[in-house]
Amino acid sequence: MKTMISIKRLSLPALAGAMLFSLSACDQNFLDVVPTDRVSDASILSDSVLFEAYVTNRYMGTRLTDKEAEGTLPGFGRGFEYAMWSSVTDESIYNNDDNTWLIQRGQIAPENTGIAGTFWGRSYRSIREINYALANIAKVPMSEGRRNRLKGELQFIRAFRYHDLIRNYGKVVLLGDKVYEVSDDLTSPELFQRSEIKAGLDYAIAQLDEAAALLPAANDNTTWKLGRATKGAALALKSRLALYSASPLYNAGTWQQAAAAAKAVMDLNKYTLYTGGYGNLFTTTDNSEIIFGRLYAVGARHVCLEIANGPNGYNAWGGNVPVQNLVDDYEMMDGTRITDANTSYDPKNPYKNRDPRFYATILYNGASYRTSTVETFTPGGKDSKDGPSNWNTSKTGYYMKKFMNDNLPIDNPWDVAGTQTWIYFRYAEILLNYAEAQNEASGPDASVYAAVNAIRQRTGVGMPALPAGLTQAQMRERIRNERRIELAFEEHRFYDVRRWKVANVTENVPAYGIEIGKSGSAFTYTRKEALTGRSFADKQYWLPIPRTEIQASNNQLEQNPGY
Repeated sequence: MKTMISIKRLSLPALAGAMLFSLSACDQNFLDVVPTDRVSDASILSDSVLFEAYVTNRYMGTRLTDKEAEGTLPGFGRGFEYAMWSSVTDESIYNNDDNTWLIQRGQIAPENTGIAGTFWGRSYRSIREINYALANIAKVPMSEGRRNRLKGELQFIRAFRYHDLIRNYGKVVLLGDKVYEVSDDLTSPELFQRSEIKAGLDYAIAQLDEAAALLPAANDNTTWKLGRATKGAALALKSRLALYSASPLYNAGTWQQAAAAAKAVMDLNKYTLYTGGYGNLFTTTDNSEIIFGRLYAVGARHVCLEIANGPNGYNAWGGNVPVQNLVDDYEMMDGTRITDANTSYDPKNPYKNRDPRFYATILYNGASYRTSTVETFTPGGKDSKDGPSNWNTSKTGYYMKKFMNDNLPIDNPWDVAGTQTWIYFRYAEILLNYAEAQNEASGPDASVYAAVNAIRQRTGVGMPALPAGLTQAQMRERIRNERRIELAFEEHRFYDVRRWKVANVTENVPAYGIEIGKSGSAFTYTRKEALTGRSFADKQYWLPIPRTEIQASNNQLEQNPGY
């Protein structure tokens, strides 16, 4: 699928993006040949339009594995793929595995990384490509204002790539601005020296400060309104990195710094919480809450969410299916938890009066969907194993609704569906970043309550305010659960439970589902284990560097502990 970011085929700068961290030996003579279907380096550096196309192309990466980024190049993270990043967490499982179950089961290894093996190579390739652009941008004829804006974009993208490296591997190799060529000595130890986590975070945050000073407050071209970096995008990424830095796993910054970074985005007075309904937030192309996202166009194919994740009774494939673990963490509409002594939860009617975000996120037995009702009960439920295409039946008894646009077709969606914007940063994340950091720094003051309650009470959600008088520890748990619910399936949970150092708890319990039996008009609900063998060891707080990368360094690159 094509994105709205144009793609150009490039010679050495892109090809050498097979850079040292993902490179096997290459033939220098081959690289000296300029193919006729690619734009030459000289053309890029002499034409500002081509150079800007090169820069915008850096918002995308390289397809490195099967079933990744079908039809289009990948962006940052997994995004809209068959197996989403939620399916290596306690949010969902991927029905057909696709190299996710081994991560859920704690079997990930340098030789077998499942869907988690692409971050290292793709990130360093991108960093090399960005360094090339920064090293040559002074040669390109253009106005100083345009040049500064492109510099800011390049620094933002580079910082994003380092952010992806740091949050997955911890210590990373910092390359600075150097552009390594195939002709360089690629055996030098300095190319494989991993810096401490604090150094990596400090570098990325400093890059974002510089980028924010160069980037515009908004993109004036509607085509690029969300798809290219702005000052707000740079500060939002800084907020996330500052929050990581202060968290127990990283222990490299302070909570005060994290709170100030989030407050800087809030003080822009540019973004607001979307009030048109929680579900609609993810199906509109643009709204006031989105800070930075990836836009797609009709006819530009990528994984069509509706067919990939919908129920089997609708001729869909039931891909990323929510687990009972997540369902249980949705509050009741009155603000009680289902485990509270005074809960209003009725186990005989478990989906009644839940947080409105539940209904916009998860399809459950009895949910209205399109022109029918979801039926996961047995016997006879059309979305159960008794229904059509039963090989696509959810293993958990639930299906994903978040991100799905009911106005887009499930049958034959190709080049028609898949038009949703994938949101990298939105204002609710910033408010939650602030609330968490401020609570850790100063306790649950009025500003912490205000940030969380703004999310809970906004039009379209309408949950009650948090109770007054919470202790710091109680507020911490409420904020963590608020992140779980508000940001479900948005690629936060994997990193949140690790940075909090609670993954040894959350990832060491089974992935539960529900069996629903029907007799007459009565239903019974029986908890079941949907995916066996789920397990987590402390070494998995970081991903293993793929063995091929270690071997390419002649074993000079340090592997993460335990692997």
